Amino acid sequence: MKIVHIITRLILGGAQENTLITCKLLAQRGHDVTLITGPAIGPEGELFEQAGKEQYKVITIDEMIRAINPVKDWIAYRKIKKLLREIRPDVVHTHSAKAGILGRYAGAKLKNRRMMNDEQRIPKIVHTIHGLAFHQYQSQWLNRCYIAIEKRAAKRTDFFISVADAMTAQALAAGIGEPGKFVTVYSAVDEDALLRPIPREEITEFRVNYGISKDAVVLVTVARLFELKGHDYIIESAKELSKRFDNAVWLFVGDGNLSQFYKDQVTKLGLAHCIKFTGLLPPSQIPLALQSCDMLVHCSLREGLARAIPQGMLCGMPAIAFDLDGTKEVVNENTGRLIEPQNVEQLINACAELIENMPLTCRLGDNAMESVKEKFAPEMMVDKIEEVYKKILND
Repeated sequence: MKIVHIITRLILGGAQENTLITCKLLAQRGHDVTLITGPAIGPEGELFEQAGKEQYKVITIDEMIRAINPVKDWIAYRKIKKLLREIRPDVVHTHSAKAGILGRYAGAKLKNRRMMNDEQRIPKIVHTIHGLAFHQYQSQWLNRCYIAIEKRAAKRTDFFISVADAMTAQALAAGIGEPGKFVTVYSAVDEDALLRPIPREEITEFRVNYGISKDAVVLVTVARLFELKGHDYIIESAKELSKRFDNAVWLFVGDGNLSQFYKDQVTKLGLAHCIKFTGLLPPSQIPLALQSCDMLVHCSLREGLARAIPQGMLCGMPAIAFDLDGTKEVVNENTGRLIEPQNVEQLINACAELIENMPLTCRLGDNAMESVKEKFAPEMMVDKIEEVYKKILND
């Protein structure tokens, strides 16, 4: 098949890593794959170097940016449409909000024109829902606007892939798409790297680099330092937990526009001795960071299904996470602790339970690892995506 993937930007992030794994394996299976993306603007890092090593083509459209910009958006749309006309793909597969709208409209425009009257090159359009643009933490008028846009784009979509059952349920509840046009495909992670045991001396060195003692219990969070990612609640819980457990350390892995704000806050609260920041780490260092810790804490208020959760679980850690979106599809009483969103008291209690009972933590971590091995395997994900492509091409 000739396949074009379109995503807004190649920063370090779950949707981006998902897309690169998909493109890589599809290309290895003999498909002709092109990835169209915008520039990686911002402090979150970029994945262009990783993408450039693979067997698929990468095309950058400078005007395709995350923020709404009518002029640049129109230019990006025209450029996408021109590229699709030249490539003439069988499948156009879009990801993320901006690229999802522009890419589906461009693909649909070519469908309407019958792709230069070549019936074999009328593209089918697939969209992956990694997360939804509308949510309870922004104004209702903005939500209504996003929902209206997504409803119109849905009419130009042959099939939807959701990274969690919760995403399908939320989309359908908002009137986006039709029940028979959705399938859940969990977002694969690089399991080989995460499951490979890291030598003890490397873990010790990693801890020393961040001032973490050998006997510390480390609670790790892997997320952009950004709005709605939940670092505020973790810092609030650390104020209490650090008084009760002098061996507890919190490790924030990632960067973002709130990085300095959180560092200043931690210093002001006198928590710099127990809350550490790694800054931006390349994907190759994430397994080391995770295997150097004891449990994952994820308090984001808006996720499809955060890839950091199965990543941590594959490293043998239980997850403590807010019970929203797709989190409950992997975290339960046997693999970690689900807590009410924004409930700091529950967060404190869940963390305290695992900090003071390490045998329980290890048992939950073992369960967590076994529960996600197959569900988040790259080959499994791409098998299901290929099935979607074949289904819609044969309809």
